[in-house]
Amino acid sequence: MSPLPPRASIVVGMVARRKTATAKRLSYSRRFDVVAIGASAGGLNALSQVLDTLPQSFPSSIVVVQHLSPLHKSWMAHLLGRSARLPVKQAEHNEIMLPGTVYVAPPDEHLLVGPGKLQLAHTQLVHFSRPSIDLLFESIAGTYGSRALGVVLSGSGSDGSAGIRAIKEAGGATIAQNPDEAEFPPMPRAAVETGCVDFVVPLEAIGQLLLEQCSGKSEK
Repeated sequence: MSPLPPRASIVVGMVARRKTATAKRLSYSRRFDVVAIGASAGGLNALSQVLDTLPQSFPSSIVVVQHLSPLHKSWMAHLLGRSARLPVKQAEHNEIMLPGTVYVAPPDEHLLVGPGKLQLAHTQLVHFSRPSIDLLFESIAGTYGSRALGVVLSGSGSDGSAGIRAIKEAGGATIAQNPDEAEFPPMPRAAVETGCVDFVVPLEAIGQLLLEQCSGKSEK
C-alpha cells in the first residue's frame, strides 16, 4: 500500500478532540460556494455518513457524482435524503443551485456546474463512466476557482484524481477519505497520490471539516 504524501494533512479523531463551541470565540465568513463530492463503489454508505452530519444551516451548495448503472432508475437521492437534514434531489438541466441543497447526478448523464446553474450532458464516457467525477470537478474549478471544494470518497479506479488537480490549481480546497479505512481504497488513494489533496481524513471527520471550511470558522 502506497504511503500518503507529505503534503497531505492527516486528521484523525478531530471531532473527538475538538473543544465545545461555548469554550471558543469564533469568527464566520463564507469561503466556499460549491462542494463537489465524488464516490463510486461503497459510495452510498460513505455519502450517507458525510451528509448525515451536516446541519440544515449548511451554507454551500453540494453536488454529487456517484457512479451508477445507466440501465436503471436511480434511487440515490431518495436513499440519501431519508436520513440527511439537508434536502437531497436528483439534478435537473439548467436548475438553479441553492445553498444548503444536495444535487445528485442522474444515471447516464454528466453533471456539470456553470455560474449558479447545473448542466447535464450526454457526451462520451470518461474513464468508462457517465457521470464522470473528473468532469464535475473540472467544471467547478473553472467556474468557481478558489471558492470550489472537492471531496473524493470510496471507490474503484482513479476517477476524480484529474479533477482534484484542477480544483487545487484553480485555488480551491480538496479533501480525500483516508484510503486506509475506505471500503474501496483505489479512488481516494489515486486522489491523494496526485499531491493535490489538502486534507486526508477518516470518513467520520469529513462532515465536520466541510462545515468548518464552508463556514469559514476559525478559532480566535
